[in-house]
Amino acid sequence: MNAMFSVIVTIRNEVHHIADLLDSLVVQDADFEIVVVDAGSTDGTLDVLKRYTEKYDFIRVYDHGGTRGEGRNYGAEKAEGDVLAFTDGDCIANPFWLKEFGKTLKKSDIVAGRTVNIGYLAFSELERVELYHKGTDITYPSCNLAYKKDVFFEAGGFDPWFITAEDIDLNYRAIDLGYRIEYNPNAIIYHRARDTFFGFFKQAFWNGYGRKQLTLKHGRLWGKYKPGEMFRRKVTAWHLIRLGVAVLGYLACKMKEKEAPTQRA
Repeated sequence: MNAMFSVIVTIRNEVHHIADLLDSLVVQDADFEIVVVDAGSTDGTLDVLKRYTEKYDFIRVYDHGGTRGEGRNYGAEKAEGDVLAFTDGDCIANPFWLKEFGKTLKKSDIVAGRTVNIGYLAFSELERVELYHKGTDITYPSCNLAYKKDVFFEAGGFDPWFITAEDIDLNYRAIDLGYRIEYNPNAIIYHRARDTFFGFFKQAFWNGYGRKQLTLKHGRLWGKYKPGEMFRRKVTAWHLIRLGVAVLGYLACKMKEKEAPTQRA
């Protein structure tokens, strides 16, 4: 018996992108529903969503604010499927995205797909900075991640305390429980890179902030990075700029938080 997917999308002000995502999802070759959690859009996103919910009865929209983690947890609670597949409002799914997830879920409880950045070349070429825990890359992003629902709730879901890096934190805790993350390069999501300098700087800052949040929760993590791998890649001025802005975010979080938080579910 094939699993039913609940595709969970958290959005805010994605009027220019959400139709592209939904068009790519409604054609998926799988048994699925789409759960959209909107965090107070004011740009016409809700009008677009209304058109889709009137046409497709398997798309449901909820209004729920808070952090990305809080929104995803809310969507998970509303989900009716056996598997939670997460993506974002500025993404486009390959037509076989869910089908490929389904293949891998026959042998694993957590699957990460291949995320292809598209857009301004200098930004889209930038790769994520991997963090390893017990030999596993835990930085697979939640714009292309699937969890069996019972495993997601056993791991405690996303920690809403995180501004970013809530996906890394979830993966970290799942690995601690003994689960493994299986990578399927054929489960493809196309993710739009930031298209403005302000958006790029903002993303880099909060990514750095989130990495510091991880250390506050889980302790020192420097030994879990592989700097040698990073410097074997093509390093451009934008890599160094992103790193510099991320360091500012890291320091901002360090100055704000005086004590490490207690372990969170």
